[in-house]
Amino acid sequence: MSRDEQLKQRWTLIVKKLSAQFADGDPLDLDGIIYLIGVQELGQLDRKFKKDQKLDLMHIAICKLLMPYGYYEFDYVDEEGWPHYIMKEQLPPLKAGEQSVLMKDAIVNYFLETRYIE
Repeated sequence: MSRDEQLKQRWTLIVKKLSAQFADGDPLDLDGIIYLIGVQELGQLDRKFKKDQKLDLMHIAICKLLMPYGYYEFDYVDEEGWPHYIMKEQLPPLKAGEQSVLMKDAIVNYFLETRYIE
């Protein structure tokens, strides 16, 4: 199986599992999954978030997801429990489709590492 096929299969599995668990089966999009990862990384699962905090959660997720690629490095957790990251390397200019593939690949790797999927 090609790497692209494997990524597509794993992505579909993640969307199905997360959608069933968090969206009553309605398919979650990429942003929704990134948001869920941010909530998971923050660890404050039973909390309501304001709009700006939701954007911060997505930033946390993106930093966490792109750490293994060398773009971000964990810095510290603040007094409210929010993780902070340092940008190590600027992302190269990517077309929208390339960004999507990078993020899906990073998300698949995240869920493989956390053993949410195999």
